[in-house]
Amino acid sequence: MPSLILKVYSLLFKYNLKRQLQTLIQSPVSVSDPFNGVVSRADESIVTCNPTFSNDGVATKDLHIDPLTCLSLRIFLPQSALISSTNSVSGTEGAYGGYQPDINGKGCEKLPVILQFHGGAWVTGGIDTASNDVFCRKLAKSCDAIVIAVGYRLAPESRFPAAFEDGVMAIKWLAKQANLAECSRSSLDKRIANGEKYRGRQIVDGFGASMVEPWLAAHLDPSRCVLLGVSCGANIANYVARYAVEAGKLLDPITVVAQVLIYPFFIGNIPTHSELKLANSYLYDKATCILAWKLFLPETDLDLDHLAANPLISGKETPLNLKHMPPTLTVVAQYDWMRDRAIAYSEELRRVNVDAPLLDYKDAVHDFATLNVLQKMPKAQACLEDISIWVKKHISLRGNELSY
Repeated sequence: MPSLILKVYSLLFKYNLKRQLQTLIQSPVSVSDPFNGVVSRADESIVTCNPTFSNDGVATKDLHIDPLTCLSLRIFLPQSALISSTNSVSGTEGAYGGYQPDINGKGCEKLPVILQFHGGAWVTGGIDTASNDVFCRKLAKSCDAIVIAVGYRLAPESRFPAAFEDGVMAIKWLAKQANLAECSRSSLDKRIANGEKYRGRQIVDGFGASMVEPWLAAHLDPSRCVLLGVSCGANIANYVARYAVEAGKLLDPITVVAQVLIYPFFIGNIPTHSELKLANSYLYDKATCILAWKLFLPETDLDLDHLAANPLISGKETPLNLKHMPPTLTVVAQYDWMRDRAIAYSEELRRVNVDAPLLDYKDAVHDFATLNVLQKMPKAQACLEDISIWVKKHISLRGNELSY
């Protein structure tokens, strides 16, 4: 059973969340305005980005990739990206801000990328919140990968499909970055072959602003991309995975090799056993979560069998076809009322021969591995290790030096 401290904390957490949701429901909100996308709440504890490796061996950088929707990203780069950590212009060890990759690529380690979508019941959370920042830093180090956290728009200011569109835009942007980096390298190689001197030229957009993100250009391996979502972020990750399957070569050179769904925020009209038995469970009870769905789904009708809520429901134009989905790891908790639908989805993936293992943690609650106050607990650390082991199996350079 969860500890007494967790039970008390859960009561306070649910009270504050329910009050926040009710305030949002009662407050008049204008129709979603693409020029005013909300990506975080002012009352949440945030962590500023840190472009050095000095604290924990992970450097971070914030980007805004779409001014129309305020879509933002936070890149988490592990120090392993540098073959030598003293390759900075200033010579200061661990300072990535002035680091310039060698023209021929020496000093640059190519790493896989994890596209991460935070949780928060559609209305809270962000790429810069304390919980998400700590989790992504640990994920980058344990998986030895670049982690890109996606700051999708929040409800009710931006309802469905805003968050899902932001997820798709993020992976499209990543594919564009990979293509631009390749074009830049090809152009540089051609100039070197012709005996021209390198003058730091790079591909720019029509307004003269740089389009190539240097961290990704130096270190991204686009052939090893993993999608990872937490709670409602898992719903987005799964949607983006379906999009990647349908897009096929349109996303080249990005290849989605796996996805991780951590206690996905699935629901439906017909209640499952866990939804009845655990309706008043810890941190996120069912009644409170339905309020969140009311704020996220279209205002005309609350349909919990909406494609965004129930992954086993076929769309009006797109029949359910899961056989081409990437390998999918699903994490569930014993005291989470959402667990049955996540288990059912994992079973359906295995039924069509998708590699889809399930990690079921006993005496665990929703958000046990990603909430800041719980991440130091042994169960959360074990979960991160289990996820890392599975992810490494799919991002390893098979036949080369990496083997897990």
